[in-house]
Amino acid sequence: MQCKRLFSPLTWPVFSFLGAIALGTVLLCLPPSWYPGRELQTLDACFLATSAVCVTGLTPVDISSVLSPFGQGVLLFLIQLGGLGVMTYTSIIFLLWRNNVPFTNREAVSQALLGGDFNLAAFVRQVLALVFSIEALAAMLLYLHDPRFFHPFSAVFHAVSSFCNAGFALSPDNLMPFRDDPVVNLVIAGSVILGGIGFGVLREFLGLLSGGRFGAPVHRLSRFSRLVVKTSLFLIVAGTVLIFCIEFFRAGNEQSVGDGFDLAITSFFQSVIARTAGFNSVDMAALSEASLMVLMALMFIGAGPGSCAGGIKVVTFRVLTGYVAAQFRGDRQIVLEGRGVTRGNVTRALTLFFLYSMLIAVSTFLLSITENGILHRTGREGVSMLRLLFETVSALGTVGLSVNLTPDLSAEGKMIIIFNMFAGRVGLLSLLMAVQSLQPKKAYTVAEAQLPIG
Repeated sequence: MQCKRLFSPLTWPVFSFLGAIALGTVLLCLPPSWYPGRELQTLDACFLATSAVCVTGLTPVDISSVLSPFGQGVLLFLIQLGGLGVMTYTSIIFLLWRNNVPFTNREAVSQALLGGDFNLAAFVRQVLALVFSIEALAAMLLYLHDPRFFHPFSAVFHAVSSFCNAGFALSPDNLMPFRDDPVVNLVIAGSVILGGIGFGVLREFLGLLSGGRFGAPVHRLSRFSRLVVKTSLFLIVAGTVLIFCIEFFRAGNEQSVGDGFDLAITSFFQSVIARTAGFNSVDMAALSEASLMVLMALMFIGAGPGSCAGGIKVVTFRVLTGYVAAQFRGDRQIVLEGRGVTRGNVTRALTLFFLYSMLIAVSTFLLSITENGILHRTGREGVSMLRLLFETVSALGTVGLSVNLTPDLSAEGKMIIIFNMFAGRVGLLSLLMAVQSLQPKKAYTVAEAQLPIG
């Protein structure tokens, strides 16, 4: 009974991601994964594997100079594996092996990707066709635009990294050399948006565009898809406007972040990236603290459910804002897209918000101890609280943006960030439910009593 509880549909995603991270760590520790004369420490290999599988993008080393073509290929494999989800790959193996997917796996994939019942075999085929088609198109556009930097492997690597919302780039400066390049910015941002909007929404769009021949057989977007699309557009526009205004009225930063049209491109690109991926077209340390706070808010929210992105997700954000608005109006019900929100949805949204906020606070507190020389009494130069907070939110949101702090993290700091990346990718609610499933059920309840609140 205990073994059955340990390997249940709720715990399977946790073990699957742990297994993928362990495999990636072993492969990245092999000498063929490094360039001659370079070496990757075990902790850094684990950090990199976690970042790739959890499609985060944080890296303690320059992958373009440390990882060999084989190592970069391993990283690409881990990104694709994490982007599609270990559950999907496991389902494909079962489908090809015996043309039958066990119920436990079907339930796990359903919860991880769409949150409901569906034909798993057809869904997996559509997801694979959709994902590989978008990645192939993005790779082709990048190669045709700049075949020198985006040579075939580089084009594929950046296309997969962008759609899977990983944010890894084969350049020491990430995408800073292309800050003023509209084509690269639009292709990467477009791939990130498609990867972060969710497989379910993509299937509905495909069904609409193909007249129901492909994707989901729908005649209009569902309430869920409308929520995701509208909220995503609002966040992208709001983030772009806020960052542009902040940096436009800030003096002396024209060289670092651009001005006029260039600043508009940068603002749009970073607004898109902050919700899902870890690419950066400017040095994050060059942005003002106000802009970093805007980026942290976007990273905390994330993108659509069932996508490659992390964060609390846009639907949770809409439920939370609707809950606050309803409290001010004195309404007993939250109404979104013409339908009321169930009490269970509100409880899950509030729980998720509390868990994320609590983990960010605890992790930032621990990093303030490990990264300021307190733990080992070294008298290390202090790291600002904003930089620590930014790193934590980026890791938990599986975004990957950094204010140049990741390479300088201590061993303890890297382990804290590793845990946050893992928790953000698996999902705090999923981790909570997995832990709850291991606990014996109580057959009684305790009498309740009212408490003064507020």
